Amino acid sequence: MNLDRCRRAQGSRPAFTLVELLVVIAIIGLLVALLLPAVQAAREAARRMSCKNNLRQIGLAMHHYHDVHKRLPSGWVGETAEGPPGWAWGSLVLPFMEEQNLSDLIVYEEHIDEAINSQARIRHLPLFRCPSDTGSNRTFLLREEPGHTDPHGHGALPMELSRASYVGVFGTQEIEDSPSAGNGLMFHNSDIGFEDIVDGLSQTLMVGERCARVQTTLTAYSTWVGVIHGGEAAMARVVGSADHTPNHRAGHFEDFRSEHPQGAQFVLGDASVQMLMENIDEAVYRGLATRDLGEVVRVP
Repeated sequence: MNLDRCRRAQGSRPAFTLVELLVVIAIIGLLVALLLPAVQAAREAARRMSCKNNLRQIGLAMHHYHDVHKRLPSGWVGETAEGPPGWAWGSLVLPFMEEQNLSDLIVYEEHIDEAINSQARIRHLPLFRCPSDTGSNRTFLLREEPGHTDPHGHGALPMELSRASYVGVFGTQEIEDSPSAGNGLMFHNSDIGFEDIVDGLSQTLMVGERCARVQTTLTAYSTWVGVIHGGEAAMARVVGSADHTPNHRAGHFEDFRSEHPQGAQFVLGDASVQMLMENIDEAVYRGLATRDLGEVVRVP
């Protein structure tokens, strides 16, 4: 008798009904949905801070370069704007950012596409990559322009180059219209010293973000290595123009843009780093991108 009563008691233990289980699942899903944006925002804040630190280190390397050479590195160097050797500012500052070993691999007098420079031109440098700029950390394929004839006859394209998320500030003009006469700090064979920055170091952009996301037909990315003659938009791979505000939806490949919400980060001539918002006044933005036009502007 007692055994039967015990069995009946065990058989009547309460359990979750299907409705209760679904309610619990719904509550958990709601909590996840509420927490996920906060987690994503925290992760993006960390990535943005890492990107800011990268730019600060680049700015300090620029200053060390200037201390030694009494000028900033050229946007890129070459016999002509699209001629050899083509090494860009990112290659030139390597010894000043604890990359002396990589710099020693480069034969700067030789073309980038020469076999002797094959290892150096594909070396991945984390300092040149924003964590929010996703995709391959190593190389990209540079394509030759349709119908373009390489004037130097190397036939080196297509070619793999190390990627970068940062490009020098050419100024406000179209790069291909005046590659050797940018009104910013970096252009073909530029030779700009701090004394030439009449607008002030703290009011002049030096290097800014360029993420891989584009709304154009160009599919290759930016690079720290240099300009490859005959390459598609080769000069715009290492410098950028401020003719459109950051993250402009209808902009061009040579614009500055990032994967950060609402703006892109820049390092200025004094090595400080600022986030410039997408809605920045265009006149202010252009004034910050030039070195000696005398605009009275302030970093927002």
